[in-house]
Amino acid sequence: MSVLVIGKFQGDTATFRKSLTDWADEFVKIAEEAKSAGALHHRFGVGEDYVVIMDEWESIEQFHQFFGNPELQAFIGSVGGTGAPEMIVSEAVASADQF
Repeated sequence: MSVLVIGKFQGDTATFRKSLTDWADEFVKIAEEAKSAGALHHRFGVGEDYVVIMDEWESIEQFHQFFGNPELQAFIGSVGGTGAPEMIVSEAVASADQF
């Protein structure tokens, strides 16, 4: 059973957008670490004054272990994230209309 994790981070979206280019190698490195830790899918979204992550993980325990890394938390702050994110976690289920 996999889990879906949606997080909403308040912050400076201009800094975040710029970091996607300026820190691209670091984002790739983190993505590889996440895959090794149990991440199946990952995507960002940007709204007004917030960034959304949409992830699928093999288990919630794997996500919590990865996300709790102090170096990752520091990186989130350096790319514009402020404060603790709002998090939604749910079991991923299959459906006929899935794509």
